[in-house]
Amino acid sequence: MKPMKMKLLTIVGLLMPLMLQAGLMPDLVMPEGVGVNIHFNRGHEKDLDLIAAGGFKFIRMDLGWAGIERRKGEYDWTAYDELTANLEKRGLKAIYILDYSNPLYEEMVASKNPVFGGEQKDTASPQHPGSVAAFAQWSAAAALHFRGRPVIWEIWNEPNISFWKPKPDVAQYNTLALATCRAIRAAVPEAVIVGPATSEFPWAFLESFLASGILNYLDAVSVHPYRSYAKGPETAGEDYQKLRDLIARNSPKPLPIISGEWGYAAHTKGVSAEIQAAFLVRQQLANLHFGIPISIWYDWKNDGDNPAEREDNFGTVMPDLRPKPAYQAIQTVTRQLAGFRIQKRLDLGSAKDWALVWVNLQGQRKLSAWTTGDPHPCKLEPAMAAVARKPATTLQGKEVAYETEGPAAVLNLTGSPLILELE
Repeated sequence: MKPMKMKLLTIVGLLMPLMLQAGLMPDLVMPEGVGVNIHFNRGHEKDLDLIAAGGFKFIRMDLGWAGIERRKGEYDWTAYDELTANLEKRGLKAIYILDYSNPLYEEMVASKNPVFGGEQKDTASPQHPGSVAAFAQWSAAAALHFRGRPVIWEIWNEPNISFWKPKPDVAQYNTLALATCRAIRAAVPEAVIVGPATSEFPWAFLESFLASGILNYLDAVSVHPYRSYAKGPETAGEDYQKLRDLIARNSPKPLPIISGEWGYAAHTKGVSAEIQAAFLVRQQLANLHFGIPISIWYDWKNDGDNPAEREDNFGTVMPDLRPKPAYQAIQTVTRQLAGFRIQKRLDLGSAKDWALVWVNLQGQRKLSAWTTGDPHPCKLEPAMAAVARKPATTLQGKEVAYETEGPAAVLNLTGSPLILELE
């Protein structure tokens, strides 16, 4: 082989991991940033088939430290090698959460259960020099082991609530996050790293985190925009803007925000299955409008069968994988809008009414429309109505005719988005 050809192949080989990693943060095109949380690593291939068939492109999953390093300095990646290979077969990407502690390095403490409340015994989060260094070393080893694979690395899960043991401590978390970023960057400079994965928008916590120097290492800021069930997904817009302003104050470069976990449970004190389906789709559509490239829905499937238990009812499918309305809704919208990006939001005369015009590379246009207020008829401007080609499609894949009033088209807007083909 000629020296010049060998040199070219060497350069390509060195650049390949960079090229692969660069494609992990998607453009604002449907459904490239649509994701879902899972709670498994081995097997579950039928789950993954359904996830891919639903139009999801990302999964988010814990990469628990204690399960991988059972003896100091020895790492067993077997379960995640299997999961990563199964994801790649289906064109899925991963957000792996570098999280939770390890009894090899920290003591047991009394803490509050982050899901159900009540006191429990658990391993303290890494907060001493030895455990912080060990966590950072393990994280760098993970990034090195999966180098060039479709993985984004997230540092911890909701450290601002009781997932940080024995209680939240932003200074401790900042120390861990900085050490982890530095270790990963030293091992795999091109790795994609995000954090802090906070529950909601805890502004004091976020201000401290963003001022710590961490933005010199991160590729995106991740948050979990949970809120009152009386507030729909569109209400996150103001929070995103406030966070964007805080990032700008602390970073010389703009960084994207990702919605790393967020859902609404369809339980007796939550929302109905139909509203859950509408909120799942509206979360994805509104987040794209707000410039959020990745939106992870919590959760993939119900954890149990108790209709009164919130934690049992976040899923898009039942425990036996029977689809809920949420699954049908996300599958409909990812298919209907595949390859489309938002061109503009139409002004329908009320901030509660949403009408997004989408366009693809071929110049085709579609419209998604819904209201956050009471259901009501709404007139589309004549120019827009004139190019509407087919009946509207509901989130359950059904076609519904809309009326005309002179040159205008009249849509019956509800909280469940309709999709129209324009031209």
